[in-house]
Amino acid sequence: MTSLLFHPRLTDCRRLFLRDYQVMSKIGVHDFEKQAEQRVLFNVDLFIPLAASTPQKDDLSEVVDYDFIRFTIEERVAQGHIQLQETLCDDIVRALLVHPKVRGAQVSTRKPDVYPDCESVGVEIFHIKEQ
Repeated sequence: MTSLLFHPRLTDCRRLFLRDYQVMSKIGVHDFEKQAEQRVLFNVDLFIPLAASTPQKDDLSEVVDYDFIRFTIEERVAQGHIQLQETLCDDIVRALLVHPKVRGAQVSTRKPDVYPDCESVGVEIFHIKEQ
């Protein structure tokens, strides 16, 4: 897969990422999925312009904090049962793009415990803010 950093609108960005962040979630359309929470693995890439993310004082306030990503996910999951991974990804990517330093975001979710014959099932979305 080609890096999104080669996308013309992202070539002046740095990529901030969170990998395989596991959250217990109420998600799914099937009856067995509505009985209990299940593991959902989140992968997030944020694209931040270098001009807005190159620290001069080596201080956290100069960059986007990883906690912002985790909090955004946790806040959405805490809102209650979600039928579709598509809805979950769409909601999270929209919330991440609200941050003034974030130009683009890619979010994927994977449910590893749905089927016994595959590693996981999932959804991914990528969005760049309008100029």
